[in-house]
Amino acid sequence: MKILIINSGSSSIKYQLMVMPENEVICSGMIDRIGLETSNVTFKTASNSIEESLPIPNHKVGLQKVANMLLDAEKGVIKSTSEIAAVGHRVVHGGSDFSDTVKIDEKVKSKIKQLFELAPLHNPANLEGINVAEEIFSSAEQIAVFDTAFHQTMPEEAYRYAIPNYLLTENKVRVYGFHGTSHKYVSEKAIKFLEKHSKIITIHLGNGCSMAAVKDGKCIDTSMGFSPSNGLIMGTRAGDIDQSVVFYMIKNLGYTPDEVNAVLLKQSGMLGLTGYSDLRDIEAEAAKGNKDCQLALLMNAYRIKKTIGAYVAALNGLDAIVFTAGIGENSSYMRQLVCTDMDYFGIEIDSDKNQIRSKEVREINKANSNTKVLVVPTDEEYEIANQVYQLLNS
Repeated sequence: MKILIINSGSSSIKYQLMVMPENEVICSGMIDRIGLETSNVTFKTASNSIEESLPIPNHKVGLQKVANMLLDAEKGVIKSTSEIAAVGHRVVHGGSDFSDTVKIDEKVKSKIKQLFELAPLHNPANLEGINVAEEIFSSAEQIAVFDTAFHQTMPEEAYRYAIPNYLLTENKVRVYGFHGTSHKYVSEKAIKFLEKHSKIITIHLGNGCSMAAVKDGKCIDTSMGFSPSNGLIMGTRAGDIDQSVVFYMIKNLGYTPDEVNAVLLKQSGMLGLTGYSDLRDIEAEAAKGNKDCQLALLMNAYRIKKTIGAYVAALNGLDAIVFTAGIGENSSYMRQLVCTDMDYFGIEIDSDKNQIRSKEVREINKANSNTKVLVVPTDEEYEIANQVYQLLNS
């Protein structure tokens, strides 16, 4: 069964065409820096590789580019869209309506749209991917896999807010958590690597960032909440902030609620601190002596370190921390910043091991470190494909 996986992020599209259950990747690729002046486009098969740099203004244009490459007469991998049996879509917010993978129909799309306000950088891109895929791959089953599902095991004391009860019972205001597909995949890989059910902290660092406390394979807490906007400092999102700042901006500075929302989601985070949203640019500028970029990196690492401390308390111990996603897997500098002065928790990084680049699960802690420090490349596409296959064959 050929399954196309579409993972539309806030500024990227990852995709893979897989044969399941053989877990054979026919092709894979990514479009990142969507919305910036120059986007990177990759398309890889066993015999061909395409790398291009061109403007991709939005997700619709990006997805049409993906379809064109799949069908390309010379380097493509399918002759007809009818070869694809299913398209699996990563959908960030499922609210309280979706705790499992589902077949997409008009009711499902309507629910995803209703959740735009809770995930404004993601659910619109996810729905756009669904709509375009329905047009291009019209004979395929369209399946939604929700980022919120993995976090449904959180205990009530972790997912509830200290607000009036009716806001939960009537309006479903609670912690949902996100990046669940990634946290699930890498925590399972870490457990297999450690050869035991463990107390693990997974750290997903990309344009969006989140952490999860995972005990014996189940999430017990996570840094994102009602929407994917709180917790760690992100590419353009502020993360945790005193809610009084919102009211101050409205009452004293004359901002409208929509303007505040735009500032906190699209103009803050690393972009607001440095003028750059991509960590590669920020690290390069920091190396040149840019003090704003240097401080922003320290702030980013400090927020992660504080959350590690909180989750050690929630787990009552720690066996391993796991770095994953674009920044977590590729930025040795960020990993070094996070793991510096953390020896009280048994976290001691080996500088040489930290520089190694690999697609495999790897251990970068010192030999005598009490806590394992792992880099686990995430594979949300495989996790989505597996859940799609299981649903269609259940």
